[in-house]
Amino acid sequence: MAIMALDADTLPDDPATLRALLRAAQDEIERLRGFIAALNRNRFGTRSERLDPDQLNLGLEDAEQELAASAEAVERKIAPAVRRASKRNLGNLPAHLPRVERVIEFEDKTCPCCKGELHRIGEDVAERLDVVPAQFRLLVTRRPKYACRACEGMVVQAPAPGHVVESGLPTEALVAQVVVSKYADHCPLYCQAGIYARQGIDLDRATLADWVGRAAWFLAPVYDRLRAELMASPKLFAGSDGVAQHWACLVSLIETVKLNALDPLAYLGDVLARLAQGHPINLIAELLPWPWSTTSLTVVPR
Repeated sequence: MAIMALDADTLPDDPATLRALLRAAQDEIERLRGFIAALNRNRFGTRSERLDPDQLNLGLEDAEQELAASAEAVERKIAPAVRRASKRNLGNLPAHLPRVERVIEFEDKTCPCCKGELHRIGEDVAERLDVVPAQFRLLVTRRPKYACRACEGMVVQAPAPGHVVESGLPTEALVAQVVVSKYADHCPLYCQAGIYARQGIDLDRATLADWVGRAAWFLAPVYDRLRAELMASPKLFAGSDGVAQHWACLVSLIETVKLNALDPLAYLGDVLARLAQGHPINLIAELLPWPWSTTSLTVVPR
């Protein structure tokens, strides 16, 4: 975030505030010079001087955070009437996001001057991006049993649905979350275990690794079909197999899903559920990313 721009007409009169503005501007200039030098080294320097893109981004993030903190400290010293909106990247707020509205009413609707009734002439509207932290829940599946009073031993019950981890803990959605976090968001399994632990869910790294391995086994037929159609489609990404078969399978599927503008989490969760519940192997092409749809396919129970 850049230091707030001020012109001569809006400069504060307080010498201490002016000195703070000057120091903040000098700090920003020095950091920007550092950015330019780092980018020049990365672009024009020798190979040994070039930074890994991830390292460069981490350095930029740290510097930008310091700039934001110093800018906020300076702006807080300036009277609200003098402040100007600083240039910030507010991003684009998608129209599909749910809107939770709150109305802050002025309680006393009588005129402070004549005590007459005030009438509404308009409103100010502000939108802020909010987040609801991930919440775990338990899906409880009940399968009632029915018996015939006239026929001894006649008990009927709906079949249990198939799962990636039979008689285990996770739903297919949770397995997909672990896979996407590891291979799309580059969050190692031990870090994910720590995230779950903060919410009171005790899942060790070995357990998560077991889930990922089982997911890779289920998705192997889809991956094999993906490889078979590699040369026929321009919207594919395929990783190498060999000693990293699971990596090749999961990363190839995730990257192909992203290239087709789909949500990897929704895709993997749905496809894993279909495979676990017996999707016909001769219709495996329906589960490839480009023809996949959460509404057009029908799960065939086993």
